[in-house]
Amino acid sequence: MRLRAVLALAAALVLAAPAAAQAFTVYGAASLSAALPQIDNSPRYNFAGSNQLQLQIERGAPADVFASASPAEAQALFRAGRCSRPVTFATNVLVLVTPRSNPAGLRSVYGLRGGNHRLAVGTAGVPIGAYTRQLLRRMQLTSILTTNTVSLEPNVNSIVAKVGLGSADAGFAYVSDWKAAAARLHRINLPTWAQPPVRYQMCAVRRPGADTANANRFMARVLASRGRAVLARFGFGVPPRG
Repeated sequence: MRLRAVLALAAALVLAAPAAAQAFTVYGAASLSAALPQIDNSPRYNFAGSNQLQLQIERGAPADVFASASPAEAQALFRAGRCSRPVTFATNVLVLVTPRSNPAGLRSVYGLRGGNHRLAVGTAGVPIGAYTRQLLRRMQLTSILTTNTVSLEPNVNSIVAKVGLGSADAGFAYVSDWKAAAARLHRINLPTWAQPPVRYQMCAVRRPGADTANANRFMARVLASRGRAVLARFGFGVPPRG
C-alpha cells in the first residue's frame, strides 16, 4: 500500500509540473526593468525592446501582461484582438547621456553637430529610437546621425550600458534610465519644446491559457498609489488619475 501511495504521489507531481511551469509573466519595455519588480516581484519578467516583445506576443509567446514604452505596440495588439484596451500608466522625457566623466566634453546636444563622436541611438523600430528621431527632427538636428559614428541599439538598456562603459561618447535615453545609472552617467537635458510625448501603456494579453485574473491584479497594482509612487521614485511621470 505504501509503494502504491508513493507511485500515485509521483504521478500527481509529474502531471502538475507543466501547470507549475506556466508562471504568470509580464513582458515589459527595457526601460521598466528597474521599476516594475519594485512594484510587484511575483511575476516572471521578460524585458526587451517594445517592438520585439510585440512580435513575440503575436507569435504566441506566453505573456500575460504587456507594458510598452509607447502606445503604438500595445494599440497594435489591441486592434488585432490580442490584448485588452491599453491604459496609460507612465510618461517619460528624453535626455542625452554621456559617461560620468564626459570625456568628449559635451555641454549640449548641439555639440554633436561637429561630428566625429561615437553616438548610441535606438533603432528606428524601438520606441526610444522613434522618439529620438522625432526630437531631432523638431530640432533640425537629424544630420548628427550621419556626421557621427552611430551604433544602433535594440533597446535603451543597451544604450545605457554602452555609454556607461565608455564605448560611446553619448546616447539618447530616458531620464528614468539616467536616474537608475546616475553613478555612471552624466545627464544633458534636452529642450522641453522639442520633447515628443512619451507614454507607456499596458494591457492584459489575450491568448489560450492566459492568466487574466493575475494580469488584472498586476495592472491594478501599477495604477494604485504605491505603484505610482514607485514609478515617480524611478524618474517616470505619472498621468493624472481618471
